[in-house]
Amino acid sequence: MKARLRGCAVLAALPAIPLALFALVAPAGAATQLCGATDTVSVGGGEYIAQNNIWGADTPQCITVDGTSFTVDSAGHDNSTSGAPAAYPSLFKGCHWGQCTTGSGLPVQVDGDMPSVTTDWSTTLPGSGSYNAAYDLWYNTTPATTGAPDGAEMMIWLDYSGPVQPAGTRVATGVQISGATWDVWTTQMDWRYIAYVRTAGTASVDDLDLRAFTRDAVARDAVEEDWYLIDVEAGFEIWQGGQGLRTNAFSVDVGGTTNPPTDPPGEGRQCSATLRTDNSWNSGFTATVTVTNTGDEPLSGWTADWTFTGGQRILNGWNATVTQSGADVRAVNANYNGAVPEGGSTSFGFQGSGPAPGTPAVACTAG
Repeated sequence: MKARLRGCAVLAALPAIPLALFALVAPAGAATQLCGATDTVSVGGGEYIAQNNIWGADTPQCITVDGTSFTVDSAGHDNSTSGAPAAYPSLFKGCHWGQCTTGSGLPVQVDGDMPSVTTDWSTTLPGSGSYNAAYDLWYNTTPATTGAPDGAEMMIWLDYSGPVQPAGTRVATGVQISGATWDVWTTQMDWRYIAYVRTAGTASVDDLDLRAFTRDAVARDAVEEDWYLIDVEAGFEIWQGGQGLRTNAFSVDVGGTTNPPTDPPGEGRQCSATLRTDNSWNSGFTATVTVTNTGDEPLSGWTADWTFTGGQRILNGWNATVTQSGADVRAVNANYNGAVPEGGSTSFGFQGSGPAPGTPAVACTAG
């Protein structure tokens, strides 16, 4: 078996780390300490597996596992926050690099008949250190694999501490999913990678709707409908420190009843936007912004907002009304391209003065 190649903040894939061939089995009601880099233990009657999972450093770490809770007892990590984390101590349900829990209900195919997949997770987060509290979901092109999944990795950051961020580029802000607002990051590794970062951090969630995240990822071409969700993990990517991180309780329900949505009215209308520089010269540039309907209803209009950081000024625009106030820019659809069907996209362009802006984050508001 192989430990997963963790992707966050990594510019190149790292060598695989061998896992123990068999998970320890903890007696009912007994706490187990794991200190080996690849140590695992089966809990909850085999429904979950806890893993110490030190994969990005040689520094020590010990966790104590008690049922579906665990605490980071000690950690000596001091990784750069601009690189890979040192470890991802976590619990998982499903199959992780061929190591599988029992009675998980996974895999499930990502299509129109995908069953509900919801999760509860409660954590205790210390005030020091550089880490995140994040789900890690894995998608494979077939129902099973004995090695690294070949489809996609999805991370869902509930909260974080220190100057850390997901891998890749932020491609959307203000996305409404499962009753909260998220920023979206994507990149390409040995698999597709997509991360959702909660804009207002939280230490716990109830009935988080993983099917809704999956559908959003499908709309962004990060996950394919004929792939399979094979694994749901919850834990802490740790760069520095980490002692005192705790999962109080964790559960995943596959195929159960999804609670009525708590998202605000109009949640079905969602959009994302990306900006690219087309041409640049000494005194100016041209750029294109693409607006994509990522919701499950047609758009009747849209607004795109971003902020310049290099003193750029808008000179003119086309296919949208583009205005600027200070460094802040707003574009509103024209009367002929405000209607965007589900899964569709439209674009507009503009000419500016100053240096090329690169790829600033663009917030899209659906109408």
